[in-house]
Amino acid sequence: MSRIGNKPIELPAGVSLTAADGSVTVKGPKGSLVTPFFPGLKLEVSGTTAKVSRENDEKDLRAKHGLVRSLLQNCVTGTSAGYTQLLILQGVGYRAQKKGKDVVFSLGFSHDVIFKEPADVSVEVVENTKVKISGVDKQRVGQVAAQIRAYKQPEPYKGKGIRYENEHVRRKAGKAGSKK
Repeated sequence: MSRIGNKPIELPAGVSLTAADGSVTVKGPKGSLVTPFFPGLKLEVSGTTAKVSRENDEKDLRAKHGLVRSLLQNCVTGTSAGYTQLLILQGVGYRAQKKGKDVVFSLGFSHDVIFKEPADVSVEVVENTKVKISGVDKQRVGQVAAQIRAYKQPEPYKGKGIRYENEHVRRKAGKAGSKK
């Protein structure tokens, strides 16, 4: 029994679901998203709720039941409220600045790192050490945040690097040194 798949999806005002040809289109005030819908699953929309059900209890269909429900919930949340991810640059001289559609990062390298903003995600520099990534697709927002974080991951000794806002960097002790 899929506990996640059996939960109903609450539809906020202005959000609509339409199923066609193995995919579901979710339209809302922030935009529209398309997610795959597997054969053997059914989508029932009634008023302000939607429910995903399955035809039988085959193992692969049970697995896809919860997956599709979670993907649809992410689409509904994204098209109504959107998703944001905040990155913090920690380190002496580490900063970011926006130049047109590009974000230029100074991360202690001999050169600046230039990140081109994708069309479906917005990247804005809140402060010179904070970068806010926002969009309607949860997966794309997380992917862009991970790409930027990969330029300089936080290191465990001083904690320098690019980290997520809620990320805790596990610190290590340095060298013990010699006793005199």
